[in-house]
Amino acid sequence: MSTQKQNPLKSVRVKLFISLSMVILLIISFLIIVNNFVLGQFYLYSKRKALKSVYKTVNDYYTNSQNGDLETQLEKIAIQNNFDILIRDDQNVNIYTSNKDFYSTLGQMNEMTNRLNTGAGEIIEESDNFLITKMKDNKNGITYILLTSMLDNGYLLYIRMPITSIQESVKISNNFLYLMAGIAILIAAVIVSYVSRKFADPILELNSIAKKMANLDFSHKYRITDTDDEINNLGRSINLMSDKLERTIKQLRNTNIELEKDIEEKSKIDEMRKSFISDVSHELKTPIALIQGYSEGLLENVNSDEESRKFYAEVILDETNKMDKLVKQLLELMKLEYGKREFNDSKFNIVEVEKEIVRKSKVMLEEKNINVEFETSDEINVMADDFYIEQVVGNYMTNAIKHADEVNGKKIIRIKNVVNVEKNKVRISVFNTGENIQEEHLGRIWNRFYKIDESRNRNEGGTGIGLSFVKAIMNNYGNNYGVINREDGVEFYFDLDLVI
Repeated sequence: MSTQKQNPLKSVRVKLFISLSMVILLIISFLIIVNNFVLGQFYLYSKRKALKSVYKTVNDYYTNSQNGDLETQLEKIAIQNNFDILIRDDQNVNIYTSNKDFYSTLGQMNEMTNRLNTGAGEIIEESDNFLITKMKDNKNGITYILLTSMLDNGYLLYIRMPITSIQESVKISNNFLYLMAGIAILIAAVIVSYVSRKFADPILELNSIAKKMANLDFSHKYRITDTDDEINNLGRSINLMSDKLERTIKQLRNTNIELEKDIEEKSKIDEMRKSFISDVSHELKTPIALIQGYSEGLLENVNSDEESRKFYAEVILDETNKMDKLVKQLLELMKLEYGKREFNDSKFNIVEVEKEIVRKSKVMLEEKNINVEFETSDEINVMADDFYIEQVVGNYMTNAIKHADEVNGKKIIRIKNVVNVEKNKVRISVFNTGENIQEEHLGRIWNRFYKIDESRNRNEGGTGIGLSFVKAIMNNYGNNYGVINREDGVEFYFDLDLVI
């Protein structure tokens, strides 16, 4: 599954940095605009108010004949506000001046008065008692705010304040704001780096968990912290959703497995029924034909003597018994092959089972002059169902008796048990002297009704499903089984779980 690379500009960290930088720039820009268009006006307003306050103070002093040192008070005001103050009486005599160069820098007072009367300069505020104007001194290029007033007692009051300093202050303030903007952006980068880790990392973790959940991987959970915030609550919700989804999907999987088992079970039953019908119909053809033939002979009195009729009846009975045995064996084999048979496992001595089978086969062994050899100890305990294991050993033994031939003048069946402690297994083998099985038959002899010698097996009463029983039983236990051609005969083997 290909992963698409994320656009860096869409990263939460980049967005936070850009957003915070834009906010800082907007604030700085707003402050610069305020500095350029509002600060100067506010400063002029404040100074005009101060000029009018000085005017009122001086006018009240002369009008009400207040006691006190006016010059000292005016000197403080002049120093604090950078004012130049000039008071002249009605005879044009200077009563007080805070700056000896005040008169000379403005030119002749008559010239100044003429300029005011002709409307020279910019009038800022005008009333019946005073006039505030903005004027520029052509000699030094400095712009002033000038208050000209006629006091109630007839004196002239002039108050001047340079405004160049205001413009310089605004410029300095703007430069300072530019510097602060740069510093603020650098600080913002550090803050964003911390904030992004604080907020973006949990979001990225939640995103990673969500992607894993989309791929049905519920192994990762969000680490809940003590912080009671939205991200923590979201993490709890995702963990809860992950648990519920995991349980639901497990239930669905279990249900699906059960459904598949049911379908497989039904399929096995159908297959078992078809196979059973096919095998039965195939294997019962010969005995049914024999029964039919001998029954017709009896009905038609082919042989009228009592001995012949008895022979016919014995053949019919014998074939009927074979059919009954075959059907029962087939039913048992089907159950074994399709897992319908439960095993009652218990601990037992396999050597005793082998000796009992040899004892039961004594008559056949003596008839064929076969010697049985044991290569085993007196006790080997295994864990299995002794009924079915006895059938396995019995089938091997019956098969060995049927196919045992002389080698070096002897017919031998050798039973051997080899213990493997490391694998906790014991291998039971039954060997008989005689001809080897051709390679083409080695893999087929475990199939139902596969007979190397059809006529011999029929005559000896074999059904051709003995080794199929061995295969089905061993497959149920999950143990190995097989056949090996030896130099002087054939060896069949199977494994069992050892109990020490």
